[in-house]
Amino acid sequence: MIIQRPTHQIAMEENNAINLPWHSLDPESAVQALRTDQETGLQGSDVSDKLNQYGYNELSGAGEIKWYTILSYQLKDAVNYILLAVAIVSYVQKDYISATLVLAITILNISLGFQQVYSAEQTMKALRGMSSPTARVLRDSEELTINSRELVPGDLLLIQEGDSIAADVRLIYVSNFEVDEALLTGESEHVLKRLDALQEKDIPLGDRTNMAYSSTIASKGRAKGIVVGTGMNTEIGKIAKTISESGGSGQTRLQKSLNYMALFLLVVAAVVAIIVIGISKFKITYDIGMYAMTAGLCAVPAGLTTVVTVTFVIGGKEMIKQRAIVRKLNSLETLGSVTNICSDKTGTLTQAQMVLVKFWIFKDGYYSVTSKGIDPEGEVYHLGLETELDNSGAEPINKSNVSKDLERFIRCAALCNMASIRLNQSKEWIANGNPTEVALQVFAHKFGMGKPDLEEMNYELLSEFQFDSSIKRMSVIYQLKDSENLLMFTKGATERILSLCHNVEDGKEILVRVDALASKGLRVLTLAYKSLDITREEAQNTSREALEKDLTFLGLVGIYDPPRPESRRAVEEAYGAGIKVHMLTGDHEETATAIAKEVGILSSNTTESKLQNVVISGPCFDAMSEKELDSLEQLPLVIARCSPDTKVKMIKALHRRNLVVAMTGDGVNDSPSLKIADVGIAMGMNGSDVAKQASDIILTDDNFATILRAIGEGRRIYQNTLKFLLYYLISK
Repeated sequence: MIIQRPTHQIAMEENNAINLPWHSLDPESAVQALRTDQETGLQGSDVSDKLNQYGYNELSGAGEIKWYTILSYQLKDAVNYILLAVAIVSYVQKDYISATLVLAITILNISLGFQQVYSAEQTMKALRGMSSPTARVLRDSEELTINSRELVPGDLLLIQEGDSIAADVRLIYVSNFEVDEALLTGESEHVLKRLDALQEKDIPLGDRTNMAYSSTIASKGRAKGIVVGTGMNTEIGKIAKTISESGGSGQTRLQKSLNYMALFLLVVAAVVAIIVIGISKFKITYDIGMYAMTAGLCAVPAGLTTVVTVTFVIGGKEMIKQRAIVRKLNSLETLGSVTNICSDKTGTLTQAQMVLVKFWIFKDGYYSVTSKGIDPEGEVYHLGLETELDNSGAEPINKSNVSKDLERFIRCAALCNMASIRLNQSKEWIANGNPTEVALQVFAHKFGMGKPDLEEMNYELLSEFQFDSSIKRMSVIYQLKDSENLLMFTKGATERILSLCHNVEDGKEILVRVDALASKGLRVLTLAYKSLDITREEAQNTSREALEKDLTFLGLVGIYDPPRPESRRAVEEAYGAGIKVHMLTGDHEETATAIAKEVGILSSNTTESKLQNVVISGPCFDAMSEKELDSLEQLPLVIARCSPDTKVKMIKALHRRNLVVAMTGDGVNDSPSLKIADVGIAMGMNGSDVAKQASDIILTDDNFATILRAIGEGRRIYQNTLKFLLYYLISK
């Protein structure tokens, strides 16, 4: 006898399953938890039940705020009450010019406040508009293209290169699959996905290599995954929920002071009016009443808000010259009071472009490369065999006359590569492909040996072995034109290539070089090649395992996202102005520490013991209670592998210390922290619409140095405002 469980019991179990740590489960466990089938997908009846249970795959707010509700928020400002009272009294006294002017100023103030509150709804709309319109799924063993809002947990989502992923999925099949997760993590390096279950449950999003998240982009390969989160249960939905629930930064200190002063003056006005009426022995006539009201309201500085508003408007225009667009005028006053800046790394302190900056050639030594992003300009310096110093004292090499070893190294970087760079119609360089491969391609173009040049000149692609996560390398086979000679070029992880090289007797020396490059925050890849003594047909029919052996080791490349040239000076200026800078990044601790030292957030001679107090990982920071954070002598200067919640927790910890915080960011992952910071600063060039909507100020050049110029302007505005107020009150 089969006992069928009630539908509500199954629904309860699935609701509990939705909150499982999916990255720590193997694919089979995920399939069982969501009651699906990884071969046939969901049945039609299951889909309708799950739609009723979970709702549509779309972001939802707490309900649309009506315009009159937003308008009512502005009545919380005491200054507006007083100005309205002054306007009414002026109309009664038939002073129409003054009354109209004061009323116009009041309407202007209310309009500005209305726009600020309304921006929160725009943030939610921007988040809603980011979802993929369609999705390919497997249902009843049939591949269908459906509206992405109809996805439900348990669906089998089919993903290919270029797709915007429509929901959070636990991957069950991948083929050379990479995802651009900059939207959530802020890091430009695309993430290679694999299927292995991860042991740790609490790990950053960027390290969950068996998951793919809603609104991120499939940059390479293809995959299949089980939908484990839709709508507000996705990671992007959690961010949307945080934004909708946060109350923003509230009123500035100046606004609070003005409200207190306005209320105090209103009390003074009432006392003066009572005194006037008392002198007339409380015999109130029309003339005495008007006289009492006029005498009382004389104590109220009717032009006070005008002065503040005009000062802020002029300051806002001046800020545009400093490449900063002010969305909320009251943030100018707060900007001048900033004591701490929490900054993202990628694109703000750094250039948001992976570049090759150092390389090491076997038995030849270190080289250093100067770069301008993806523009193939810059010099190459030979630094010697046993050193890795900077370029001081070194002469740039002649790039048109290089050694055979260096030439072979360059050709491997160019040909074992699927990326490309080219000039567009505006004569600007644009890139396509994986950021790491773009960096290698730019390096080869510096010598006039880019992939298009080599293929046109003498090389014909015969076959390609794509990057495989299990062996961590890729290879290509080229045939020299007008010749039978075949060459194989290979690149990948050092530990997976060294054992295949015949010219390396002791790999310890090379591993020392790898550690030296990695200690500077560089991502290290190894290049190798092989001359094939077989025919074209044999090469195409021989297995990868048989070909990728007896390689010739060429050297190492060090790639990273370099700091902006002006970042270090800007950080030094911040410290000189009494402002402490914190770096909050999704990158690994080693890379974050190296960049922090380069830009001056950390001292270059900071010892390991001191680093433990100022550098921390996101999961460790999240695990600390508020009491533990408040007991620290100082909060960390660098937080690596941090999530959106980590950034919010950091800002709240700073607020508990009565510090004024400016937060910079560009991705959706930054929007919650941008909103709760005293001043949210978004990137205008590479920032997402969500981040811009959540911010107070937008930088048009995405430059950390601009923040310092904006703070300087904010301090000037704040001082001028105080001088105006003092003069106005004295003159009254």
